[in-house]
Amino acid sequence: MPKIVHFEINADDPLRAKDFYENAFDWKIEKWEGPIEYWLVMTGEETEEGIDGGLQKREESGDQIFNYIQVSNADEFKNRIEKSGGTIESPKITVPGVGYMYMFKDTEGNKLGIMEEDENAK
Repeated sequence: MPKIVHFEINADDPLRAKDFYENAFDWKIEKWEGPIEYWLVMTGEETEEGIDGGLQKREESGDQIFNYIQVSNADEFKNRIEKSGGTIESPKITVPGVGYMYMFKDTEGNKLGIMEEDENAK
């Protein structure tokens, strides 16, 4: 069953947000070495319950915290979202070494993402 596996915090000033979350919650936040400006957020030890996430520069003024649902096949779930009344908000996104994603809105206008992990994605 697909479940939420990653969150993203959108920030006007990512370094200010990084300082806030590190100081307020002792989260460990490190710059990602990938092709985009992005920070990985570790919210606890791997043995603890919960999920980790990311921190990025806000792209649109209304962007808030964003959740990703892990799926086995991004294209299949894209079709399921559309058949269930949701709308796809992005083309298929490939993140090298990570996988494939689509952004969507549910029937209530909430923005989420689906992610198919694939270390071989290029």
